[in-house]
Amino acid sequence: MLLKTFGWSFAVTALGLVAAAFYGGWTAFGIVAILAILEISLSFDNAVVNAGILKKMNAFWQKIFLTVGVLIAVFGMRLVFPVVIVAISAKMGPIEAVDLALNNKDRYQELVTDAHPAIAAFGGMFLLMIFLDFIFEDRDIQWLRWIERPLAKLGKVDMLSVCIALVVLLITSFTFATHAHQHGGAHVDKAQTVLIAGIAGLITYMVVGGLSGYFEDKLEEEEEREHEEEEEATRSGKQKPAIVLAGQAAFFMFLYLEVLDASFSFDGVIGAFAITNDIVLMALGLGIGAMYVRSLTVYLVRQGTLDDYVYLEHGAHYAIGALAVILMVTIQHEINEVITGLVGVVLIAWSFWSSVRRNRALAAAGEGTDEKAEVSSGV
Repeated sequence: MLLKTFGWSFAVTALGLVAAAFYGGWTAFGIVAILAILEISLSFDNAVVNAGILKKMNAFWQKIFLTVGVLIAVFGMRLVFPVVIVAISAKMGPIEAVDLALNNKDRYQELVTDAHPAIAAFGGMFLLMIFLDFIFEDRDIQWLRWIERPLAKLGKVDMLSVCIALVVLLITSFTFATHAHQHGGAHVDKAQTVLIAGIAGLITYMVVGGLSGYFEDKLEEEEEREHEEEEEATRSGKQKPAIVLAGQAAFFMFLYLEVLDASFSFDGVIGAFAITNDIVLMALGLGIGAMYVRSLTVYLVRQGTLDDYVYLEHGAHYAIGALAVILMVTIQHEINEVITGLVGVVLIAWSFWSSVRRNRALAAAGEGTDEKAEVSSGV
């Protein structure tokens, strides 16, 4: 099971580390290893959230997620995205940006550092909306009830998440953004840039939300149509090719998953620049980490981990909320990537332990009692 799920990740790790050693010796080898660990620690919440969606897909589409999907994640977000950042912020062509990334690494890092306020505002707002929409949703299973129960009631107010996100963006624009960190230790006023980038992040989230809603509705339509045609086939004695419909439904879910997966890549890409400005090493390290995150996603699904440990998804979304706040703060202040990674790990570990305690309490209460729905994590 372990080798079947993580086999590709092990292979990519070996190839990536060997390539790094040939490219830049043992120093490059160490940098790529560190970047891979950084990506895994920062993206564990990504794996948990993805698993909640991937469990609706069959083994074939899970394999597509690990193959075709990883090309999008590795080459799209981990290789192309950093170049696009520089091209847009420095107002240069993509070819010129690639040449700068390969041949003038110091200048490239300076441009990325100067673009960080816009990147942090865009990514921070996107992730903040994911967290707010989760925390304001009324759920049958609640982890931190003293927080989630009153917030679920507040969530009945229309557009509350958007209003709060805009307030956070305005506060950030007129506090942290007025003394934004730039290369060389300088601080400049980036309030307008942060405001525009944050609004762009909010709009992007709303577009993604619209697309995800469309894909989910499409899935439900396909499932309903499949059920109706199966009933018709049973009555008429004909055989219904259910696999085709299942494949169509899963295809829409795959697109939805890729859109969401891309949104979680900002933190790893941004954090990587604190370790190296070499885009080749960055792509190798983050690519290895991305493979493990995707394999872990499939592993969580096949093991039924989210069903067994029901608070993991909560912990992952709290980690996303923490990451959104950290991104906003880093517009002015530098925060060590170790701290960023540990925040997510601690929250998910806490939610895992709470899930274990819940399972033990349910086992003690006995199957089928009315107490099952009321057993809490004790927090």
